[in-house]
Amino acid sequence: MTRVIRRGVLAALLLTAAGQALAQPPARYGIGRAATPAEIAALDIDVRPDGTGLPAGSGTSAAGATIYASKCAQCHGPTGKEGPNDVLVGRVPGDGFPFAADPKVPHTIGNYWPYATTVFDYIRRAMPTTAPGSLTNDEVYALTAFLLNANGIIEAGAVMDKASLPKVAMPAKKYFVPDTRKQSAAKPKP
Repeated sequence: MTRVIRRGVLAALLLTAAGQALAQPPARYGIGRAATPAEIAALDIDVRPDGTGLPAGSGTSAAGATIYASKCAQCHGPTGKEGPNDVLVGRVPGDGFPFAADPKVPHTIGNYWPYATTVFDYIRRAMPTTAPGSLTNDEVYALTAFLLNANGIIEAGAVMDKASLPKVAMPAKKYFVPDTRKQSAAKPKP
């Protein structure tokens, strides 16, 4: 009986020590290295709704149509309305926020997206899905111009660049409300 108690005490001590070791991870695991400033800069490419972060470059809808046909149409259809992946084009002027009443209506750049600058940001980061980040800034501006024009938001000849893109008024912007709640100083409870 004493032997069983001793084994139980030993097992409890080992489990306690193991639990404490897991609760206190080491400061470093001895793998990897700190990112260089150049590596950080290459990934720090976010573009904000106000246009902060937009790079140099420019593009037009006409240039974007050619790029779209070669790099985007296979996933989004020849006009952006067909798929098989997300439908990008589908705004009907004056249609409001149509999917609020009918969930079958696709969320497109023209009827849902609140900021033109974040269309640029998304295309630059994520498209094409086979080679994300491979497009030049001029190609991204051109694709953004093509999609904005296809949704009836800008004129066909408009040039999109870091000065003009933030000025584009998106039809759905008025339906997005900023979150003005104050952040709590206390950590949320799990």
